[in-house]
Amino acid sequence: MRILKYIFLLLLLSLVALSIFIATQKGDFLVERSKIINSPKASVYNYVNDYRNWSDFGSWTSEDPEAKINFPQNTIGLGASYTWEGKDGNGEMRTIAVKENDSITQNMEFEGTSSRVSWHFKDTIGGTKVTWRSKGKMSFFFKIYSALNGGTDRIIGAIYEKSLTNLDKALDFEINTFSTIDNGIVKKPVMNYIGQTFTSELGKVNKNFKIVIPKLETFCKENNITVSGKPFILYHNYDIVKGVTKITIGIGIRDAIFLSAGSDIVAGKLDAFEGVKTTLMGDYAHLKTARTKTTNYLIQNKLTPNPVFSHLEIYATAKNEIKNPSKWVTEIYVPIVPKVIPQEQTYYPATNAVPTTATPAKAPAAAPVKKAAHEEPKPKAIDDEFEF
Repeated sequence: MRILKYIFLLLLLSLVALSIFIATQKGDFLVERSKIINSPKASVYNYVNDYRNWSDFGSWTSEDPEAKINFPQNTIGLGASYTWEGKDGNGEMRTIAVKENDSITQNMEFEGTSSRVSWHFKDTIGGTKVTWRSKGKMSFFFKIYSALNGGTDRIIGAIYEKSLTNLDKALDFEINTFSTIDNGIVKKPVMNYIGQTFTSELGKVNKNFKIVIPKLETFCKENNITVSGKPFILYHNYDIVKGVTKITIGIGIRDAIFLSAGSDIVAGKLDAFEGVKTTLMGDYAHLKTARTKTTNYLIQNKLTPNPVFSHLEIYATAKNEIKNPSKWVTEIYVPIVPKVIPQEQTYYPATNAVPTTATPAKAPAAAPVKKAAHEEPKPKAIDDEFEF
C-alpha cells in the first residue's frame, strides 16, 4: 500500500513539474508555409479572400466534418469574419486588413490562443506563390497539446501544407474550368438603372465594382427602390494603351426615378439596342477570352460596332449567389450598327399603246430622237447601291 502511495506521489510531482515547466515556457510561436498555386494571382487572392471558400480547401474540414460553421452577411474583404464550433473547441477568424491582389491580414481566436494570420500573393513562374503565416501566443492548454505533439510548427505546419495542396487542386478546377458561347446578334431591351459613373484604371475596375455594388444595394433598400436587374458594368470607352476606362457601375431597377442634383449616385436609362452577345461561364479571369471571341464574331460577320459605348458586362450569376467560380455567368454585349436591309426593286416596263380601229396616216420618216428624260433607268445591282 505504501508503494502505491509513493507511486501516486511520484506521478503527482511529475505532473506538477511538467505543468510548471510548460507554464514557464515561452508561448510565442511562428509558423510559415509557402506553395506555388497554378492559377492567376487575382483569382487566388479573390478565392482566399472569401471565407465561404475555406471549407473547400481547409484540411480541418475532413478532420472534423461535423464542425458547425457560422457565416455572417459579410464574408469577403475588410471586416469579414466567420466562427466555428468543433470537437477541439470554438474559434473565430476576422479580416483586419487587405491589399488588393497582394495580401490579407487576419486575427484568429481559438480557445484562448490568439494569433495574427497573414497571406501574401506573388506572381511567379508556374502561377502564384502563396505564403501563409501565423504568429501568436499559445494558451496554457495549447502549450500542453503542442508539447505532446511535436510543437506548433509541426501541428500548424501540417495543417497549412495540406490546406495549400487542397487550395491548388480546388483552384485548378474552379478557375480553369470555363466555357464561352456565341449567342449571335440579339436585341437588348431598354433598362432603367442607378449607378455611379467615373474613370478608372483597368486594373482597378474589379475593386471598384466590389465597393460600388453594395452601396447601390443599400441605397435601393433604404429608398424602397425595386431592383429588377443584375449588377453590370457599362464601359463607355476602353483604352488599352493608356490602361484607363470610363465606366458606369450599376444595377437595373424596375421604374425610372429622379435624383437630386449633386448626388454621387445617378439614375439613368439605357436605351434598347442591337448587339452581339457572348456568354462566359467561369471565373472573371477569362473575361478577356470572352471579349476576344466577341471581337472575332464581329470581324467574321462583317459587323460594325456602334460607338455609342464600348461594351456592357452583366453579372447574371455572380459570387454573391454561388461560391464556385466555374459556375459564374457573365453576359457581354457589344452594340452594333444595324445592317441596312435593301428592299427588292421591281422593274415596270413601259406600257404599249392600245391600237385604234382607224388607220393613221403614214408620217414621214423622222430623224432619230434622244431618250426622254423621264424614261426609267435599268435597275442597279444591289451591290452597286449599298455599301457594307
